[in-house]
Amino acid sequence: MKRLLIASTSTVHGKAYLEYILPELELFFKGVNEIVFIPFARPGGMTYDEYTERASLGFKKLKIRVKGIHEYENQIEAVKNAKGIFTGGGNTFELVKQLYDQKLIEPIKTTVNKGIPYFGTSAGSNVTGLTMKTTNDMPIVYPPSFDTFGFINFNINPHYLDPIEGSTHMGETRETRIQEFHKFNAAPVLGLREGSWLEVVGAKIVLRGTLQARLFLKDKTPIELDTNTDLSDLK
Repeated sequence: MKRLLIASTSTVHGKAYLEYILPELELFFKGVNEIVFIPFARPGGMTYDEYTERASLGFKKLKIRVKGIHEYENQIEAVKNAKGIFTGGGNTFELVKQLYDQKLIEPIKTTVNKGIPYFGTSAGSNVTGLTMKTTNDMPIVYPPSFDTFGFINFNINPHYLDPIEGSTHMGETRETRIQEFHKFNAAPVLGLREGSWLEVVGAKIVLRGTLQARLFLKDKTPIELDTNTDLSDLK
């Protein structure tokens, strides 16, 4: 039975890295003392070592050791033997390219579908959906495919932002971008606001956190979903 926490972000305003979601992580990774961290998205161009150190500090309070996948001689075996997996945020294009280059897509899918807990933030959450096509990131590298893990039957738009009333900004809103996506794609898109996450246990998918999420369906008016909404049948 697969188990995932799919978070919009790693950090919310006024709190330290992962601080807001630590109580959930303590329960989610109960009994796990080491997780494999996938740092490929590396925000701000930081090194894999630097990003792994950041993740390690975030999990320090839970007494969970974090080891970057780049530290393993055999990355595929590391995934197969993992007790837990955390994929951090950053640039989704770079993340997906490296997942394909290192031939990790299928091993991760197999491991997670066997029940090993998977935690993702931002880009690491984006890849839990059907494709990465609803990322907010610049295409700084070119992955061989936009297809991702497909742990859930829809797409994620993390860090979802609402239009600011009275703003003089004339560029596209996040909602406009998702409407553009739906001109060519049928998959539902869930706009996850910062501080919200999805809890996945087997086939059950539930919205958690204190904020609503915005659901976009092709050729339909977007709707607001309250926290604790069951999304298991969304596809």
